[in-house]
Parts: sequence; C-alpha cells; structure tokens
Amino acid sequence: MKKRELKISFEEYSNLEDLNTEDRSLLDQAIESVNKAYAPYSQYYVGAALKLKSGEVVTGNNQENVAYPSGLCAERVAIFYASSQFPKMEVETIAITAKTDQFEMDDVVAPCGACRQVLSEYEIKQKKPIRVMLHADGGKVLIFDSIKSILPLMFHAEELKK
Repeated sequence: MKKRELKISFEEYSNLEDLNTEDRSLLDQAIESVNKAYAPYSQYYVGAALKLKSGEVVTGNNQENVAYPSGLCAERVAIFYASSQFPKMEVETIAITAKTDQFEMDDVVAPCGACRQVLSEYEIKQKKPIRVMLHADGGKVLIFDSIKSILPLMFHAEELKK
C-alpha cells in the first residue's frame, strides 16, 4: 500500500477591498445576482457570475422549487445560460457568493458536488482552467486556479470508454 497526498493551493483575501479591480467587479456582479435568487424554502440565496473570454459577464442565481430536486443551483444556471448563448466562448472565471438571514456565514460558500462536476465538464471541454472565486457574506474570498482544485478526482467522459 502507498499513502499519497493531494495538495490544493489557493489565494485567501480577508476582504473584498484586497481584490484587483477585475475580480472585485466580477464578485460584485455575483453579489448583485444573489438579490435575484428565488429561495423561499431554504432562504439560502446564492449568486454566480462567469467572466467569458470575450469579457462578457453572465450571472445566475439559485432557483428553488417546492419539489426540491427540481430547483437549480446558481452555478449551473449561469454555466448553462452561458453555454446556450455563447456556445464556443471560454469561461475564464466564476465567482460564487451566498447570503442568508437564517444564520451567520463564517466561511465561504462552495459549489455542491453536482455543480463541481458540471463545471469540470466545461473546463475539460474548453481545455483551459476556469478560475474559481468563493466568497463569504462576511467578506473573505478564496481563489482557486481551476475547477480541478475543488474537485481533484473528477469523473470525466474518458471513464465511460474504459
């Protein structure tokens, strides 16, 4: 047996003011998108903003449904919209944030497993990493160089061909 280790590196910022102008602008758009989320059941509002290679920004937010599995997360709303409207355009960065009045958010919000898998497919498809910015309502920001950093053992199409 061999024991192995996975290491993930990322940047951590204690507040939004420490970000460069471009990243701050993208995160501000994700924050704005939170206010358009439809989350009457969980009251957990999530916003995502994607920066495309063209400079275009696409936003999305979570959309809940009383039949819980029928809703969609902000990340998938944004990436599916971007893919449908700009099918050949690469995604450079995704910024994700959340807020709730139900409890104090002490840490950044991270995508669920389904969203990580969906985002990884687009990263593989475009053959270029997608930067990931995760934000906490309190101000902290983590930045990862790639979706692979937050889903290191991703499932991909090659697995279906073995």
